[in-house]
Amino acid sequence: MTLAGLLMLLLIAAVAGALGQAIAGYSLGGCLVSAGVGLIGALLGGWLAGRLGLPELIIVQIGDWPFPVVWAILGATLFSLIIGVISRGRRVL
Repeated sequence: MTLAGLLMLLLIAAVAGALGQAIAGYSLGGCLVSAGVGLIGALLGGWLAGRLGLPELIIVQIGDWPFPVVWAILGATLFSLIIGVISRGRRVL
């Protein structure tokens, strides 16, 4: 993967993570944390979608890496809720 592809992947993951945190109502951190939450959300959401037999809705192809945007947002929301409840994160209104 090229540097530009990696930066694009991190940008899309950060947006997905930020949206997931906004939907969950918990802020876990800044931009880099949002990118991490988005990447974990993509893994979690993609795994759950596969286990439930749900189709891939919106895929962004970055180099050789497919990034499931919808499942990343839903996975990031679920991950943010779990972490927020466990750690009593800051509640965003």
